[in-house]
Amino acid sequence: MSSFDVETIRKDFPILSTKVHDKPLVYLDNAATTQKPNSVIEIMNEYMHNHNANVHRGIHLLSEKSTEGYENARIKVANFFNASQPEEIIFTKGTTESINLVAHAWGRKFISEGDIIILSEMEHHSNLVPWQLLAKSVGAELKFVEMNEDTTLNLESLKELVSDKRAKLVALSYASNVLGNVNPVKEVIEISHSENIPVLLDGAQAAPHHKIDFAEIDCDFFACSAHKMLGPTGIGILYAKMELLEAMDPFLGGGEMILEVGLHESSYKEPPYKFEAGTPSYIEAIGFGAAIDYLKAVGMDSIHDHEANLSKYALGELKKLGDVEVYGPSEGRAGIISFNIGNAHPHDVAQLLDADGVAVRAGHHCAQPLMNWLKVSSTSRASFYLYNTESEVDVFVESLDKIKEMFN
Repeated sequence: MSSFDVETIRKDFPILSTKVHDKPLVYLDNAATTQKPNSVIEIMNEYMHNHNANVHRGIHLLSEKSTEGYENARIKVANFFNASQPEEIIFTKGTTESINLVAHAWGRKFISEGDIIILSEMEHHSNLVPWQLLAKSVGAELKFVEMNEDTTLNLESLKELVSDKRAKLVALSYASNVLGNVNPVKEVIEISHSENIPVLLDGAQAAPHHKIDFAEIDCDFFACSAHKMLGPTGIGILYAKMELLEAMDPFLGGGEMILEVGLHESSYKEPPYKFEAGTPSYIEAIGFGAAIDYLKAVGMDSIHDHEANLSKYALGELKKLGDVEVYGPSEGRAGIISFNIGNAHPHDVAQLLDADGVAVRAGHHCAQPLMNWLKVSSTSRASFYLYNTESEVDVFVESLDKIKEMFN
């Protein structure tokens, strides 16, 4: 395994000592949401107990304290991803809202009838439905990068699509929440930028697992959620280059995002506040900041190596079982393994695993077009994070072996 001490890390997560059906919890549903360390739980409680007040609007001490925590969280996120300035970080409810924000505030202004939006068939519904709605609204067209037989993106297909002068945006997942593919986003961006086409990355499944440098990859938009990277639910970010934010219209109207308001028209603040109408989730943002502190302390490279070793071990153990079909690449995947076992329905598999204390996800994983491409209705999915261990993989595989025998 990796150089960090996973048993020491596990002690920071109180839920991992929980028992499920009188069995020790083996939590392998991290692609859906991750567990929270004590440092995140404690700082959120601290602010609710001692510092709770609305941000920006107050001149009293409690408000100043909340505002400081909120804006420090923005700085932490900007530094974590190497954004050029904190003002390029917009706090949202999460990846879904971030992508919808771009579709409304940028898409409705810059995409017109006959234009093309380029996606892929591996997209999560959050990076598909907003573009369907936009395309239907303005008369644009959706086109899809082809996938190779090994489930990787076909970059020749991308080159052909971006060469169409009607193409206005490429919006792709950084890593698939089903296949575990880590897409070659830097190459995707270079190909797209060669035709002056901006790129949005759905980073929900990438941000938690390895180091991402916005300056290096040069993406135009990036969305991710805190709850998939040790933080609370209800908070995430949209990153966008400042020139794009300045050109975009507001997404929501109301308090905080205004400069002056008259009866018939208003003027708006500069980014990021133009896109943060109303009272923000400031305690959740502060929790997100604490989660980033934790990830930085452990080290993103160490997290990536730990997950890669764990995935390799799990894939090897699953292969020994036989009669298990695993979807996605054999190498270079994120810590996600989607699979089907024999004739067992994924929902039955997940329920039986739960009886042994093992939490996995079953269903179409909000990626129905990809399920159609794979020619299955659903899969079971195990997903790992920094606190998972080889011994937990052993429990998972042993339980699967019993399930396989049961259905045989």
